[in-house]
Amino acid sequence: MSNVTKTIIIASAVASAMAGLATSAAAEGDVKCYGVSLAGGNDCAAGPGTSCAGTSTVDYQGNAWSLVPAGTCETMELPAAMDGTARMGSLEALERDIPA
Repeated sequence: MSNVTKTIIIASAVASAMAGLATSAAAEGDVKCYGVSLAGGNDCAAGPGTSCAGTSTVDYQGNAWSLVPAGTCETMELPAAMDGTARMGSLEALERDIPA
């Protein structure tokens, strides 16, 4: 193997490792926040029978999440439910506002 080929392989490995670190660092500032997205506005996981992003069918669906900045999930101001109870975001899936 020539020195040029070795250099290219090493440079590719270093570039791949750096790209992985940058992605991890960016994701560290966000958390999955359940129950805060509008219908069709979730980032992923909207409960059984759904595939991923954009599949929630109810506003503030408790088992659908969106990425939000760390520390903001449980303090977001959300409109009250139809029965007047307060809604809050959660770091774990909720059993509220689940479509029938």
